Amino acid sequence: MPTNQIRIIGGQWRSRLIIFADTPGLRPTPNRVRETLFNWLQYDIPGSRCLDLYAGSGALGYEAASRGAKEVIQIEQDSRTCRALQENIANLNTSQINAVQSDVLQYLSEQQASPFDIVFLDPPFNQNLVTPTCRCLEEKGWLTQNSLIYVEMESGKTLENTIPDNWQLMKSKTAGKVCYQLFKRLA
Repeated sequence: MPTNQIRIIGGQWRSRLIIFADTPGLRPTPNRVRETLFNWLQYDIPGSRCLDLYAGSGALGYEAASRGAKEVIQIEQDSRTCRALQENIANLNTSQINAVQSDVLQYLSEQQASPFDIVFLDPPFNQNLVTPTCRCLEEKGWLTQNSLIYVEMESGKTLENTIPDNWQLMKSKTAGKVCYQLFKRLA
């Protein structure tokens, strides 16, 4: 199986290489974007429960766990990609991360909701998955009173009037073809 690599940039596993499946359309969050995101979240990550949707390479979930998240659940639909996530979890010898193979919207709709402090939402580009996923998170009870929701999407797209009314935009940046935003859920 052809593989790619990313490096964890902070925390207890800093500099550890993560191998991920060479799956069409899989694009790990770039290092500089991850660095900015985790600077934004540095005080919120320790002890948090994180949900990594459309996990792909797992970069966001591994980074959160490395920096002290209590629990990380990664949801990934592709079987080969999910298998790579599970192999990385075994190589990191950690029980704080769990990778689940499932369609994200199906998982959020059918599983018993357990609220998360931080959600990473980085779906495949050009598939219009951000809005239905945000709505499902809100409507199905997956968020705590003050959850932080990170949304990564193709630049040039806008979330105006498509996210839940009680989500407040905290930070927003663009890096090349990637627009990334951090929202806070207000109860």
